[in-house]
Amino acid sequence: MAILTIIMGRTVPVVLPRLHRIMEELGENIRLARLRRDITAEMLAERAGISRSTLRLVEKGDPGVSFGAYSNVLFCLGLEKDIATLGRDDEFGRKRQDAGLGIGRRARRRPKRIT
Repeated sequence: MAILTIIMGRTVPVVLPRLHRIMEELGENIRLARLRRDITAEMLAERAGISRSTLRLVEKGDPGVSFGAYSNVLFCLGLEKDIATLGRDDEFGRKRQDAGLGIGRRARRRPKRIT
């Protein structure tokens, strides 16, 4: 269950400090990628189909911005392949799978045979 708080009429997820720092770093990386490409914030926001204020939040790493907005911005910067790498190297998950320690696994039920 997600923990949410309402700030100035806006529902914002509460994130742990470590995740907050990661989000801020992501936002800064996006901002630097935009600047390296010499794209104005207004141009990028328009191309990504978001408002300038939403782009400002993306570049700050705001956790309340939708993943879709982040994805559109990354796509417009030519960094969409980075999205595909998220969760790819799941070493912990693979070790659990190999050890047969899946959580919440349900036995597969065969469909009832109609005779």
